[in-house]
Amino acid sequence: MYPASTTKIVTAILTLENSNLSDKVTASYNAVMSIPDGYSKADIQIGEVLTIEQLLEILLVYSGNDAANVLAEHIGGSIDSFVSMMNTKVHDLGLENTNFTNTYGKHDENHYTTAYDLAKIMQYCLKNESFRNLAGKASCAIPATNMHKPRLYKSTNELIIPNSNFYYSNLT
Repeated sequence: MYPASTTKIVTAILTLENSNLSDKVTASYNAVMSIPDGYSKADIQIGEVLTIEQLLEILLVYSGNDAANVLAEHIGGSIDSFVSMMNTKVHDLGLENTNFTNTYGKHDENHYTTAYDLAKIMQYCLKNESFRNLAGKASCAIPATNMHKPRLYKSTNELIIPNSNFYYSNLT
């Protein structure tokens, strides 16, 4: 099946394993502008400087595809190199039925996984305390940057939003 936004959990864990949360990253034209219309964007500006932690919050809380690409370029040197790292990671985890072509879940026939592989990926990610803390946030506040006023992002995951019809308290 197509993993859609669940792709971002692999983007997040690779980022956590290959950077420091306080590292600063500058968003490139390619990272920001290559997201097609209709896909979730967090209004990251070209030239905007954010920390890895802020980008991961935007990625995991708001599901910002632009954040995925900014992180990928920083960690992998290019989006394509990072996607290669993603595929190496799932192979190293012993998963044979997953292949990524992008960092955030853009539909592509060659971008796929299985429920089993996705469960194994999530089991692996949940061993990382930083991942658990970031993925469990119902919202995040990003202070003013060099290009943007302060912003507040709310989670797109109704399972972790109190008062949602789908809220599940055991997840947070």
